[in-house]
Amino acid sequence: MWIIAGLGNPGKKYMYTWHNMGYLTADILAQRNGIFFDKDKFEGIYGKGRIGGEDVIIIKPTTFMNNSGECLSLISRFYKVEPANIIVIYDDIDIGRGTVRVRLKGSAGTHNGMRSCLQCLGTENFPRVRIGTGPVPEHYNLIDYVLSEVPDDEWTMIGDAMEKACISIEEMVTNGKKG
Repeated sequence: MWIIAGLGNPGKKYMYTWHNMGYLTADILAQRNGIFFDKDKFEGIYGKGRIGGEDVIIIKPTTFMNNSGECLSLISRFYKVEPANIIVIYDDIDIGRGTVRVRLKGSAGTHNGMRSCLQCLGTENFPRVRIGTGPVPEHYNLIDYVLSEVPDDEWTMIGDAMEKACISIEEMVTNGKKG
């Protein structure tokens, strides 16, 4: 079994912000694979299904970004899923807008949500899919930028990146690549 977690912040206020790339990508991945977010438990909303013949859970933590790891810890312990089978999707201001990077393990970098995941899972050995949202424009501070809405003229590029991220995740699950 795989757990695929899209990081973000719950609520309409944050829905289309840069910091919700994980949530939005999880929504697309679920839709592509006929999975519905119909369960509310483990400090997240999630759905179960299959990707490439593999059992998966797609979850969106509802703890707010900086405590995302709490959700991953709860659900992974309940379902007895090793960190190597947990894929985390999140925004990354350290890579250019619209870029998708896949890593099988690594540090949290500057991302507080990932820092929480590493701390709560007790390892950095799990795959992650990063969607580039950087750099932060000069007239913004970091927090204001990541919590600002994605401008209309950037949605095509961001949508393409989220689709690429979904394809990468489907390939990881189908081909069994682990952290």
